[in-house]
Amino acid sequence: MSAPIVHGGGITAAAAAFGGSPEDWLDLSTGINPCPVALPDIPVRVWHRLPDRHLIDEARRAARDHYRSGEILPLPVPGTQSVIQLLPRLVDAGRLVGGTDNRVAVTDDRIAVVSPTYGEYARAFVSAGFAVDAVDDLAAVGAGHRLAVVVNPNNPDGLIWPAETLIALHDRMKAADGLLVVDEAFGDADPALSLASRASQLSNLIIFRSFGKFFGLAGLRLGFAIARSDILTRFEDWLGPWAVSGPALSIAASLLRSDISPIRGRINERCAGLHGALKGAGLQISGGTALFTLVADARADDIYTHLCRHHILVRKFDYAPEWLRFGLTPDPAADRRLGEALQRFER
Repeated sequence: MSAPIVHGGGITAAAAAFGGSPEDWLDLSTGINPCPVALPDIPVRVWHRLPDRHLIDEARRAARDHYRSGEILPLPVPGTQSVIQLLPRLVDAGRLVGGTDNRVAVTDDRIAVVSPTYGEYARAFVSAGFAVDAVDDLAAVGAGHRLAVVVNPNNPDGLIWPAETLIALHDRMKAADGLLVVDEAFGDADPALSLASRASQLSNLIIFRSFGKFFGLAGLRLGFAIARSDILTRFEDWLGPWAVSGPALSIAASLLRSDISPIRGRINERCAGLHGALKGAGLQISGGTALFTLVADARADDIYTHLCRHHILVRKFDYAPEWLRFGLTPDPAADRRLGEALQRFER
């Protein structure tokens, strides 16, 4: 089993290391809308009973209309991490030999992950015995890859691949009997980037969508998978009954049918506030999405520690020590708090 990956969050550990109460910290280490939407009314019976089929179907229809997936009814899942873990089961890894902690894959099949990106994709396949190629360009995905992963927009640099380029990659994967996974976890702020509306014509495509990031409800643990019906049926079977809670399904059905333009407007406003604080401190923005900003600076590790001492948590990267990722600030007061802390950094 490969080592666990350090993600954003972890405010409790940060407070233990640098002091203060977790509630007093400004957590900018994740790419989540810091202004959660108001929860819709949830009928008491939804809390009282196991999630029945009509709740699942209603959430799927709302997701279809929201993501414009046409003939495909997106499958609700308990966070997209749950189906990332299932991806190796879609590909025949061959016979695995050795103990559980020292497994060796005896197969020529390889997995391509366009990198650097969300680390759990590579970890899931390595743990299942696959050889994983971290590639930096779609052109490096070849006929020997049984599955390719592209995060679009990418995390953490915000790189965007045009739809037609991804469709061409899908067609190459399909010709080689392979699958293309496109993770659109940060795609809600710009729906024009999504392949969901064309998914029904792309038989070897799997799209993952996050629900909690855009709506600011990450604790709900909800996402959607968009793919042809046999793949979604496998995911549903492997996840088992009642994988998504009734309240989560009810909330999704309501919010996915609501007017989301105010949410986008608020996110854009918060993004502008964050950029103002970063630029005011002389930091160089090198990438990002509407939900997070990437800064490149040779002093990144020192800046990270300095901010922690001011009880502000951002995301650093062991594979790119010059990078820091800043999530959105929740309000102008947080912009000022961040800006003042950064301006106190000794250059």
